[in-house]
Amino acid sequence: MSADTKVHAPGEFVPFALPEGLSEPEKLLAAYFSSARVGLCVLDKDLRYVAVNQALAEMNGYPATAHLGKTVREIIGHFTDCAEALNRILLTGEPVLNFEASAVMPHKTEVSHWTGHFFPIKDDSGAVTRIGVVVLERTENEKLKASLNEVTRQLRSHVARLEMLLEISSILAANWNVQQVFPRISARIRRVLRQEYAGFALHDVSTGVLVGQAEDFPLRKGLTPSGQVPVEGTPGGLSLKEGAPRIFSREQMQTFRSDGASHLIAEGLQSLCCVPLQRPHGPVGVLTLGSTRQHAFQPEDINLLSQVATQLAIAIENHRAATEIEGLKRRLSEEKKYLEGEIRSQGLFVEIVGESPVLKRLLEEVATVAASTASVLILGETGTGKELIARAIHRMSRRKDLSFIKVNCAAIPTGLLESELFGHEKGAFTGAIQQKVGRMELADGGTIFLDEVGEIPLELQPKLLRVLQDHEFERLGSTRTIKVDARLIAATNRDLARSVAEKEFRSDLYYRLNVFPVHLPPLRERREDIPLLVRYFVRKFAQRLDRHIESVSGETIHALKDWSWPGNVRELENLIERSVILSEGSVLRVPISELRREGMHLASQASSIPDHTLDTAEREHILRVLRDTSGVLSGPNGAARRLGLKRTTLQSKMQRLGINRRDYSQSRDD
Repeated sequence: MSADTKVHAPGEFVPFALPEGLSEPEKLLAAYFSSARVGLCVLDKDLRYVAVNQALAEMNGYPATAHLGKTVREIIGHFTDCAEALNRILLTGEPVLNFEASAVMPHKTEVSHWTGHFFPIKDDSGAVTRIGVVVLERTENEKLKASLNEVTRQLRSHVARLEMLLEISSILAANWNVQQVFPRISARIRRVLRQEYAGFALHDVSTGVLVGQAEDFPLRKGLTPSGQVPVEGTPGGLSLKEGAPRIFSREQMQTFRSDGASHLIAEGLQSLCCVPLQRPHGPVGVLTLGSTRQHAFQPEDINLLSQVATQLAIAIENHRAATEIEGLKRRLSEEKKYLEGEIRSQGLFVEIVGESPVLKRLLEEVATVAASTASVLILGETGTGKELIARAIHRMSRRKDLSFIKVNCAAIPTGLLESELFGHEKGAFTGAIQQKVGRMELADGGTIFLDEVGEIPLELQPKLLRVLQDHEFERLGSTRTIKVDARLIAATNRDLARSVAEKEFRSDLYYRLNVFPVHLPPLRERREDIPLLVRYFVRKFAQRLDRHIESVSGETIHALKDWSWPGNVRELENLIERSVILSEGSVLRVPISELRREGMHLASQASSIPDHTLDTAEREHILRVLRDTSGVLSGPNGAARRLGLKRTTLQSKMQRLGINRRDYSQSRDD
């Protein structure tokens, strides 16, 4: 190599040593045909290929030899812009540079993108006889660009979906009550999936239906259908049974004969997506999305909605658990308060006192029935110790370590008795400012003692009967069924059989209560227990009052044993307490004379009827209403309603005025 030899960089123009070589450009093109990486060809005046390299042949999808003699249109098809550019070169003799084009070649299925440079090739006279073409293919670049755009689109979509899941998670973390926050969740999903309808339902295992909890349907045109749909024969039910998401077209929706599916079709929905709310123990419900667009939901949307459904299911379980825990806390708190109150009020008896044969037989019956789960009806006069026997049954039963809840049905006003027994929801009635757990629910697993059960009004008796038969009830103001397992012990001093005959007490409830009746003997039938009871009460009250009572005279004991004791053990207890207070020495001083005077006064009061003009008029008016209502006291057509009184107030007036059933039943019979 000489010193004058110059090394040129790749792509640098190298001038020809013989300038006349430029008069034959096709020779120059021919020199690059086999080695150039760009497409090269030469066209004649009729735009036929006279030369073509392998690179351009591959671009066009034809073998190089198949190009020769054929026109551009025959090879690349009808491409008007390209033909005009080539013809313009023949007319003007000016080159066309950077001609960009995109087209689907006849023998290819995808779009090709390329940039062309068209040069005129002139003869010695300067006329254009041929055209040189240089083609740079941009298809791979366009593919890369399109691929990049698609990746960018997918990335943005993925980010949007992740943001949606994160926001839904934040919403549910702030409030587990899915019913309340569902419209916000649906609105967030709508920004990604563009659905018009969203709703979720929970599966009620006891009834086998899907119970709608919340819906978001801003474009609804018709009325909202029933909130309950069966599992069988519904899109949501099918997804629930299969435990897998399902996408339904309008045609598939029409195959279901349920009212819910028909309603959604009538609203114009064209596609539906149902996703079960999965938990480890199985699906708890279904999330449903609907759209007025066909094929609105794609398989890739199922994974997203499954993640949303999982979040909803977890929130539902958390809310249920929190509600149950809060209910248990409230129940335990109320039970503790109630039991503390019961402990303070039960100081009348700490054990059963007596050795009479009739009492021993009674305790044998108590021991027999205590081991079972049967309902017990304790019958006896007032003051005979019915609550004490009920507690003894509970302590000897298998439920002894659980709650013993007492309800005095006569001490609670009629309007509040249902709430006291079964509880109420917030807002169930005026004054219900918060949820209340009823005594029946507090007694779950233990024993409930209904004292004075004969005072339960007729309208409330069917609800108590349902608890005895089906062990379930609903709180006042609620439709949710509560299961309860409580043993019932009832007590009354009324003749329930007579009340049944007089239509004042339901016969079916009476038979359910009277599974094992226990009759408590009055104190006058076990007089031999009176000395033991006196000694017990003297010791009890003397210790409480800091007195020192050492003896009771025999005369006093004989007098106490001869007394009829209409108030039974309670009357004896009250008398002994008063006697301890009056006693100043070591001998018990019992005011026997006061006891007799009191008895005479009560007998006189019971046999007399007020003879005042106003009382007489009131008595006659009440009797007329009682005759008109056939003796029915409560209820919408009862005497209390007509008189504008409470049932308990009417009963109090009847007792004060000496009105009994014979006064109005005999007149009616006459």
